[in-house]
Amino acid sequence: MSERLTTGIDVLDRQLDGGIPAGSIVFLGAEPASQSELFLYELTAVRGTLYLTTVRSDAAVLDAVNRTPGTVGSPTVRDIGASAPLDSANKLVTELPEGANLIVDVVDVLEEAGTARYREFLNELQTHMVNTGGLAILHGLKTDDAPRNRRYTEHMSDVVFDLQTEVEGAEIENRLAVPKFRGGKAPEETIKLRLSEQVTVDTSRDIA
Repeated sequence: MSERLTTGIDVLDRQLDGGIPAGSIVFLGAEPASQSELFLYELTAVRGTLYLTTVRSDAAVLDAVNRTPGTVGSPTVRDIGASAPLDSANKLVTELPEGANLIVDVVDVLEEAGTARYREFLNELQTHMVNTGGLAILHGLKTDDAPRNRRYTEHMSDVVFDLQTEVEGAEIENRLAVPKFRGGKAPEETIKLRLSEQVTVDTSRDIA
């Protein structure tokens, strides 16, 4: 079995037989109003992380990371959303060191590039992650009007996390589905999560 990299989230690592294979690209799809960023912040605690932000400023991301009560790291944050985001992302990806995390939050901006250029970016990203044994996490928003290249993101990704958030009355329910897992066995059922100060299993009701 290939080397597994921890996500920093114990419950998720157990479901994934120890973590995610080194060199993988992970797509995390979530509602814009969900707490999906907790996944990203907790990932920064387990290894060096380059955090590329395309919508929020680098100062806003660092402030959010520092205000997170759970365990987080000290990521290097770069704002690439101002101009030529795909070119900026390409340049920074080639400078990633061995065994590092790359987080793109959100990937939607890059997905609006021309299909040929975006496909080239994904292929180069995949090659670099395999060569360095790192982990790339592409955070995408689930909206009615998906970016034109979202299908390529999901196809190229080795692992797909689908965070489903539902509000029923006074309760918010979060379930994580893993419909795709190259190099491992995807969980057959969703994982019910509590997203508050950190990512934990929700034991208040049934655990799917």
